[in-house]
Amino acid sequence: MRIAYNAPFVLTFMLTAIAIMAWTNFVNPFFTEQYFTLQPALNLQDPLFYFRLFSHVLGHENWDHLISNGTFILLIGPYLEEKYGSANLLFMSLLTALFTALVTILFFPSYLLGASGVVFMMILLGSFTNVKSGYIPLTFILILFLFLGNEILKSFQQDNISQLAHIVGGICGSIFGFVLNKRR
Repeated sequence: MRIAYNAPFVLTFMLTAIAIMAWTNFVNPFFTEQYFTLQPALNLQDPLFYFRLFSHVLGHENWDHLISNGTFILLIGPYLEEKYGSANLLFMSLLTALFTALVTILFFPSYLLGASGVVFMMILLGSFTNVKSGYIPLTFILILFLFLGNEILKSFQQDNISQLAHIVGGICGSIFGFVLNKRR
């Protein structure tokens, strides 16, 4: 048997995130903070600001954070990549990263890192994988209620978790699901 690189976007995303975490842990402890953490200020003069609008999804606080996000991405991502294609999943992930970054910077300026927004985008998008035209899947409604409802409730707690990223990611996944399945 041979090993197949079966989900190019998902595998490249995860291997890159793992490499970034390893580099941060073993070579440069400030690597993630410098390049893969969105800063809480809108700094249009800094070229890295534009890079971080997207790159923040590849940086993680620690291995537990990476494993938590990575597990969902590796479970859901290959199915989504098979259904929508690698290029579409890359595009949806980039848009989700950008929207999450802009909403965070404009409305709740704080540091942002991790793939949680992309994970929630995939979770909501995943509920559309077997939808028929003209129907709203009950799985979508339940996921929306359970996952996003929980994040809205948690947003009133003080912690280091960006529920806003989860909510924005879920909204992006919902929109992508409706738009892409309407075309089919």
